[in-house]
Order: sequence, then structure tokens, then C-alpha cells
Amino acid sequence: MRPILDIAAALDLQPNALMCYGEHMAKLRLNALPNKETKPKGKIVLVSAINPTRSGEGKTTVAIGLAQGLARIGQRAALALREPSLGPIFGVKGGGTGGGRCQLEPSTRINMHFTGDLHAVAAAHNLLAALLDNAIHFRSELDLEHRQVFWRRVLDVNDRALRQTVIGLGGRLNGVPRETGFDITAASEVMAILCLYTDLADLKSRLGRILVGFDRAGNPVTGQSLQATGAMAALLQDAMLPNLVQSTEGVPAFVHGGPFGNIAHGCNSVVATKAAAACVDFVVTEAGFGFDLGAEKFFDLKCRSSGLWPSVVVLVVTARALRIHGGGDPAHPGPITEIECGLEHLEHHVHSVRAFGFEPVIAINCFAGDTLQELAVIEKGCAKLGLNAARFSGFTDGGAGAEALAHAVATAAAQPPPPVRYLYELASPPEEKIAAVARTIYGASDLEFSRTARKDLERVCALGYERLPICIAKTHLSLSSDPAYVGHPQAFVLPVESVRIAAGAGYLLVLTGDIVTMPGLPHNPAAHRIDLSGDGEIMGI
Repeated sequence: MRPILDIAAALDLQPNALMCYGEHMAKLRLNALPNKETKPKGKIVLVSAINPTRSGEGKTTVAIGLAQGLARIGQRAALALREPSLGPIFGVKGGGTGGGRCQLEPSTRINMHFTGDLHAVAAAHNLLAALLDNAIHFRSELDLEHRQVFWRRVLDVNDRALRQTVIGLGGRLNGVPRETGFDITAASEVMAILCLYTDLADLKSRLGRILVGFDRAGNPVTGQSLQATGAMAALLQDAMLPNLVQSTEGVPAFVHGGPFGNIAHGCNSVVATKAAAACVDFVVTEAGFGFDLGAEKFFDLKCRSSGLWPSVVVLVVTARALRIHGGGDPAHPGPITEIECGLEHLEHHVHSVRAFGFEPVIAINCFAGDTLQELAVIEKGCAKLGLNAARFSGFTDGGAGAEALAHAVATAAAQPPPPVRYLYELASPPEEKIAAVARTIYGASDLEFSRTARKDLERVCALGYERLPICIAKTHLSLSSDPAYVGHPQAFVLPVESVRIAAGAGYLLVLTGDIVTMPGLPHNPAAHRIDLSGDGEIMGI
């Protein structure tokens, strides 16, 4: 690894612009951040994917490798990526810093605690919860209705036992008993705010708009009502600042924020993306899970609120994902017809990319078990769709394995980007916004609103939040709401179970299907294999 001051110097950042965390990590100081009016000079490359298998398709690895490949062909490049959450690290997926020769470094530090951002987000979130219950306990003038409080607490470890809890037990001194629960920190609205704010004033304004519940007259109670804004902002003093690290090959990486892709909007922070784009010619960023979840939200939420717009969209495809979407086993090559059937799933995502005006560049992420015949069939299918595809072997070959993809991206970026185009207008009713995403991006034939969702939407309109954009929470394993319905689902109905108001983040959170906001650990969690060596090094991530 190169010293972080050397990485900063390559970006024309002076040492006084940094707050260093040892030799290899730093934060950009507040006065070094681009302001709201700063126009990014760098071209943004958005990396997305088809619907993944449960193990993921290496989207972060491809993003890191692509940046390294761009650097190898003579382009000034940087990364703008999310921070890992401890939940998946100890659960199924493991670390979130890429893999092989395409990693963020120092990877174990980034995976474990990093610069403390997620802890600060949890502290700010839980402070608001504590102030809320304190107001209920002392029967403040806010006259809170404790049965109409929906601000839960958060924890950055997968723990299914905390999904539903009862607090305030043990007598009058311990508060008012009520039902509540815990969400994963990455699902916190404070995390979403951290990744969408544009400056300090905007951060405080968003924290103040957080809706936590209602009083006995049915009026909204907010973070500002509870006088929580200042203290929450103080807890986020350092967490609001983007982190600077590097890739395996020394490409600068702005790593900041980590909202979940299926529950929240799944993109890194606006300030980190803008900071990267102010320093280099190409910024490679990603959006969580498949295009149906992360990338749609990147456009309709992150771009809409920030004024950012990408120049290129890269769609990651793997043979193993196409196998499962073609009815086969992702781990074992079968009849080539599995890949051919799976290409229908890819074609659907290509149409979704085109809905925003882009022709995607296809990155075929190669795994050791792939056959040459499978890769050739994928390339043939991409050619039939008129797409430029490149094989990616960055896991084993680093930036050298991404040069073909880098050339394809540079060629695409030489063309003017398409004009800004969103899927819906903010003035449209919430039901129409949900339908626009469900029909265009998921391929749903109809929607079914539960009684709870109907009541939620009535309240949304009564309170004047109907002009907010929408953030749909859905399984990442399928275009539909059913994780088992893989491939290219047709004529399915999307169930809308409930709608939450995330007024601070600035969107309506629409929950579909069986969505949990606090994941659980698997039967054999990754935590069993993580340890600290005798010389103080973390092993097993």
C-alpha cells in the first residue's frame, strides 16, 4: 500500500485537506468538500448488475477492477463506493471490499469498524430514539401517542431476535412499555440522509425533518420537534466526511456511506461522488444489488436530488447467475440451454437501462468454473442485442484483466451522455410512481395494495408528502417480490404491503413482499471463521 498522503497528492489534495487515520486511511475535511454549486468535471461510470445469486456476482470487484483498468490505459480514475456493513460480514456474504487482486485497502480495517461511520450513524439514530422515549416518559408538551411511534432502534449486527421487542418494562422509572424493534444500521434513515445530503445546512435540515411518530391529535412529530437536530449532527461530525483509501493497485477510492440496496437506496454518498468527480476524469461507482433495485434508485433518488448524471452504465453478468435464471444450478455448468434461457433475464435488464437512455456496456465477470462455451454464448447474446461486451478477469489478473472493459467504457464515455430522464414525475400520485417502477423495471403486470398500504398512502397525502420520490424495498434475488421466482417472471402481481414516510431522506419507502429490515444470521455464519491472529491481524474475512 502507498501512504495515504501520496494517494491524496495524486488527486491534487494537500495534507491540510485531510484528517488522517493512520498511514493508509483519511477523511476529507469539511472545508475541502465541493460545495452545492460545484459541477463535477469527471465522468461518472455506474456499475450495476443482473439479479444476483445469494453469493453476489462480484459487482464491487468489477468496479474496483474497472478503475484499475482505466488507470492502466492512461486515464485518471477514482472509485466512489459504499462502506461495508458488519451484518453481511458476519453473515453469508462476507466482506464488502471486493476480492482477489481487486480490493479496497486496508481491506480488514475497512470491513471492521473503518473510521467509525456506521457506529456514529447508529449513535445518532439511537439518540433520537432515546429522546423520543424520554418525551413520552415525562409526558412532554408534544403529547406523543406511544402507540403511534414508529422510530425503531438500530444495530449493525444481524440479529433476528431483535426484530420485535418490548421496551420500558420494570416499572414507572423505566419508561412507558411499548412494542418496538431493531433494524440493521444500514437501513437507518440517518444512513440514507448521510448519503444524500449536499452540505451541512442540508444535513441538519434533513435530520430535523425525520418523522418519528404522531401526537394524540394526529400531528407529525419530527426530529426538530424533539430538539434532536443539533446533537445528532454533532455525533455525525466526522461521519459526514468522505473517507479516502486506495485499491490494490493504488487507485484512489472515496468510500463513504452504506445504505442497504434492497431496503434503502443502496448508493454511496453524494458528497463522496462529487469529491471524486472534482479530482479525476473517471469516477467508477456502483449501486446495490441488481439494476432493478440499486440502479433505479441511483437515477430516481440520488441523481434527482443531487444533479449528478452518469456518462456510462456497466451491467455485470456472470454465467452462474444466468444458469440460475435459466433454471439450472449456479455452481455447476449444465446444458448450454440454461445460459440461453437466462439471457432473457439479461435482456430485461438491458431494456431497463435503455429506459433511462443508456446503452449498457456488459462486463462478463469470469469465474473459475465457467466454460468457454458458456462465455461465448453470453457474448453472442450480447451481440444480438447490439451491446458491447468484454470479459473481466480482474479477480485473478487485477487491472490487466479489466483492460478490455476499460477500453469499452472509455469508448462509450466519448459519446455525449443521454439527457436526464427519470421514470416518473414528482407531481404524479404515489400509486402512479410505484406502478411506473413496477411495470417498467420489474415487469409487473399489476399491483396489489394491502389495506395497510392504502391507509399509509391516505396519510401520506393528508400530510402533504405525496410529491416525494419512492424507494421500493424488494427482494434482490428476483425481478418479482418472490425470491424463488427467478429468471424472467411474466404477468406477476407486485404486492405493496406498507408505505413509510422517510421525510428526512426525502422519499417514501415502499415495502413489497416479505421484507425484513433486520437480517438474521445463517445456520453457519461467517463469524465462525473470523479470528484475530497472535500478531494482531484479522483473519477469515
